[in-house]
Amino acid sequence: MINLIDFLPLASAKAPAAALASALVLTGCISPVAGPGGNYTQPIGGSPVTANPTPYSEGLVCMGHYARQSGVRAPRIAVGRILDYTGKADIEGGRRVTQGGSLMAMSALAKAGAFLVERFDTSVAELDLKYKNNKLIGDAPGQFDKIHAGSIPGSDFYLVGGITELNYNIRSVGGEAFVGATNVEDPKGTLGGKLFVINVGLDLRLVKTDTLEVFDVISYQKQIIGRELSFGIFDFANGNVFDIGAGTRAQEPIQLAVRSVIERAALEMMANLYGAPNADVCALTRGAISTNSVTGDYSPFRAQIQDYNGGSRASANKWHEKRDSGYDAELDQETEEATS
Repeated sequence: MINLIDFLPLASAKAPAAALASALVLTGCISPVAGPGGNYTQPIGGSPVTANPTPYSEGLVCMGHYARQSGVRAPRIAVGRILDYTGKADIEGGRRVTQGGSLMAMSALAKAGAFLVERFDTSVAELDLKYKNNKLIGDAPGQFDKIHAGSIPGSDFYLVGGITELNYNIRSVGGEAFVGATNVEDPKGTLGGKLFVINVGLDLRLVKTDTLEVFDVISYQKQIIGRELSFGIFDFANGNVFDIGAGTRAQEPIQLAVRSVIERAALEMMANLYGAPNADVCALTRGAISTNSVTGDYSPFRAQIQDYNGGSRASANKWHEKRDSGYDAELDQETEEATS
């Protein structure tokens, strides 16, 4: 880390004033009075929303291609609780592992073209059913919606399990070197680095709903790597002290690793349900038009299948006011019409 104080001339009386001026420049983008838009400042950033695939997402999509091309009926699958059983938590940061394993599993199964039925959060449906039963829901007074027997499809299988491992520091290695002359005023430098590995583990089971037979069981783990690098120089020059340090730290995201093991498990289970002949379904279905993408899947409500926008959902530029050229042109035209 760079210490700005070390850059200031020790004998200079103008240093405090320069530091104060720099601080004022940095705060120039913040106003103590709200601006015309109602904010004190504009937030930094602005990267586009992107898809969140793992290395297994394309395989899930190919599995959905294979099922449609082969005429295999997608089973109805419900996702239950996929909990965090690691018990690992930080004092200040809370749980170390995502509590959204069930949601990740739903997205993974959707990518593979599974027919999902909701069983995870049915609170709204149950309340709606209660209101219908009391004849409170309708399009007009006196016209109430009726409850029809058999209107809710059942599930063929349900998926449950949990995140069962989070192991810290499976192995780490590091080193640090200091180089410099014996003369006190000669420059000196430090260089250091470290690598460390942790892992997450997952256990899932696919249960046949009508018989409660455990139809499929999978256990996976994934290792996660992190690294740290640091570099520093210390020197005297022209009566000033320079202490410059720089470093970088990076770790593979833990939650993305959890999503990866869930997607791999879902991929293997769907391959079993579809009866995929081998792991090369992407080669078997190359060029196929699919109704799902690496972002998930949906059933078109009004549009036809050929109008499906699964590809655009995965685009980083679509609908972004500064990256979608067609969107920009439409907005410019609307602005001109409004001002003319």
